[in-house]
Amino acid sequence: MNVTRKNTDDLNAVLTVSIYKSHFSHKIETLLKEYQKKADLPGFRQGEVPMGIIEKKYRQPLLLEEVNKKIQEELNKYMQAEKLDLLGNPIPVVVENRDWDADKFEFEFEIGLAPTFDIDLEGLGEITQYKIIADDQMLNEQLVRMQKQYGKMSANETFEKGNDVTGTFRNEAKEIENPATLSLDVFKDAATEDLFVGKKVGDVVTLNTKGLFADDHQLMEYLKVSHDDVHGLDIDVDFTIEEINATEPAELNQELFDKLFGEGNVSSVEEVKAKIKEDAEKQFEGQSNQQFLNDVTEGLLHNTKFDLPAEFLKKWIQTVGEKQLTPEEAEVEYARSENGLRYQLIESKVMSSNNLQMNFEELKAYAAEMIKMQMAQFGQMDPSAADIDGIVARVLGNQEEVKRLSDQVMSEKMLALYKSKVKSTVKELTYQEFVAASYGE
Repeated sequence: MNVTRKNTDDLNAVLTVSIYKSHFSHKIETLLKEYQKKADLPGFRQGEVPMGIIEKKYRQPLLLEEVNKKIQEELNKYMQAEKLDLLGNPIPVVVENRDWDADKFEFEFEIGLAPTFDIDLEGLGEITQYKIIADDQMLNEQLVRMQKQYGKMSANETFEKGNDVTGTFRNEAKEIENPATLSLDVFKDAATEDLFVGKKVGDVVTLNTKGLFADDHQLMEYLKVSHDDVHGLDIDVDFTIEEINATEPAELNQELFDKLFGEGNVSSVEEVKAKIKEDAEKQFEGQSNQQFLNDVTEGLLHNTKFDLPAEFLKKWIQTVGEKQLTPEEAEVEYARSENGLRYQLIESKVMSSNNLQMNFEELKAYAAEMIKMQMAQFGQMDPSAADIDGIVARVLGNQEEVKRLSDQVMSEKMLALYKSKVKSTVKELTYQEFVAASYGE
């Protein structure tokens, strides 16, 4: 048995596996004798079925099974020895009317080879690193929300200015049915609140979505429509009022400060704002980092040029699903997934070129930190090492969690690499400015 390769071009090749019947004929003869001993057919005693009948029934299936085993063994050995970097899996070349009585069989497999290319992180040009700041408007709005959250709430029968409402947005044509609680200062036009004045529970207020909020992206939150739909969305939505609540804001005093941040940690409004600013900007850092990763990814996809064995991949795509695709369906699927495949290759090259690796101890440490942060959110500020280790063991026993956490660890390593090697400029902006910049608006 041997395997030979004939390159069609730089990205395509054909592997030929040669198999001789003599290499496994003895095994087949042994198996046929075992089958004869155990065979139990009508008209014959067990073990006395004629070998001719056994051969007619079992020789061909046994031959095919052994041939398939040998093919896979030889292909795997060859690909490992040659260190072939394949895209997809080998595709067998179909041969009609193969002579299974021959002494030698040859099987051909088409393969698609991964392209060779270089990564130039320093040649991407300058990419913006956003630093999102919490401005005074955001801090004041958050302070008001805190006062309302800890204020005294009472139900109202009739809406008055300054009240909050809970209800459901509906639009049948757009299949919108989304519950929401609103403080009506969220609307862009202060006059919108006037539409609610005097309304009662059960009443319906019709609103037009065009210019309803200062930022159209808020339609994604309140109506649960997609980003592609929000821009220029001009439809009427019905808001059915289900609750009306008046809130007497909590006083900005030490009692409130202690509830918010723990006893004695904050003692003035300015310190509250400083704490809000610190927490908000820490959360914003994750979003700005993700945007930086996205922008570097886009730059790499644009700047890193290489060909793919497209026709092979389309043929392979036809065979990998539960249902075999038509050539037309495979063409569509390839177009949909091509960029993802290109970035997988680029990402793999970045990691190998820069020796980005992750070991199990790193994964355990990352999982432990994540668990500590989550427990702190629920007031468990000082969990024992034994508690943490137990939870980590359970989490890492779940393969889906292992993959998710592994992706996060590697993403952080990629981010650190990009920040050190990609030319960048830091730009400070508010959250609303960041949203606009991120979506290119």
